[in-house]
Amino acid sequence: MRKRLRALPWLLSGAIMAASGILPAHAAGIPGAPAPFDKGDVKVALISLISQGDFFQAYRVGAVRQAKALGINLRLFPGNGDGAVERDALQQAINLGVKAIVIDHGRLDTLSDLVNQALKAGIKVVAFDVNLNNPAIPQVEQSDKDLATLVLGQALKDNGTAFNAGLVYVAGFAPLDRRHAVWTDVLKQNPNIHQVAQWGSVDNPVATVVADQTSAVFRAHPDISVIFAPWDEFARGANLAATENKLSSKVKIYSADISTADIQAIRAPDSAWVATAATNPAVVGEVSVRAAALLLAGQNPGHEILVEPALVTRDLLVKENIQNVKDLEAKVPSFAGSSAATASWIPVPQS
Repeated sequence: MRKRLRALPWLLSGAIMAASGILPAHAAGIPGAPAPFDKGDVKVALISLISQGDFFQAYRVGAVRQAKALGINLRLFPGNGDGAVERDALQQAINLGVKAIVIDHGRLDTLSDLVNQALKAGIKVVAFDVNLNNPAIPQVEQSDKDLATLVLGQALKDNGTAFNAGLVYVAGFAPLDRRHAVWTDVLKQNPNIHQVAQWGSVDNPVATVVADQTSAVFRAHPDISVIFAPWDEFARGANLAATENKLSSKVKIYSADISTADIQAIRAPDSAWVATAATNPAVVGEVSVRAAALLLAGQNPGHEILVEPALVTRDLLVKENIQNVKDLEAKVPSFAGSSAATASWIPVPQS
């Protein structure tokens, strides 16, 4: 029997508190802010499909950080990669009477009816990297088209326009689908790039599963020289397989998203992973919470809220001696913050 998510008190998970160094917010309110933020203790739920991985952990840290600054009493619902668990969490949040819900990834077919139920109950909804096909729901996105365009431009620069490629991809997830659309365009525009294999999995642990798959692909297609892995968990697995099969000097991996662990992997001598394009996941978490706050205050954050990415290459990391995400924030200003979904009354969160 599938283990169901049980109701928890209004607390943050220990991992997030440890990572962010903060406690749940029960602030008295923000002077001069519009209701309900003038009084504080605004109950908001963050419901995530995927719980593991550095990107998603950093996203939640940013969301928690911004929630604290706004006096939001934020509850985290981890979905553990299970759509049924995420659906249960959404129903629980509605039943608890939260004022707003941020949905972090998911599938439209799993969530749409409950999302409509939330909206009918007067609950504000913000979506991050899941297209809920509703004009009333702001869509926070990493500008996935730009992510893919940046890193694939680097792949063409490094490898030319004629090579055999592998694609790590699972359909049905909005950010991956948007990135895949750019890959498809690259193939159309460059007929001498041949995609000879496609594989991928979102089963936990993703990197380990993808590593096993990639090793099998290498055996079947030893002529692959470029891999597009449009999620860093995919890239981590592909890179592990390249190392284990002693192919790091023959294969180049291009990805999206970044973490400190990713930076160390890309910097490693003879790593097959050579470039990624990324937004700061903590900043995206902040933007998602700000969008919910604007809705609750009766202000319009916009329907499509884009957070612009930065290109990160091994050459950049080595040249600037970037060892971790903090270094990247300090040395690449476009990675450090975003002006998306802001207002004069919204406090800047403290790192």
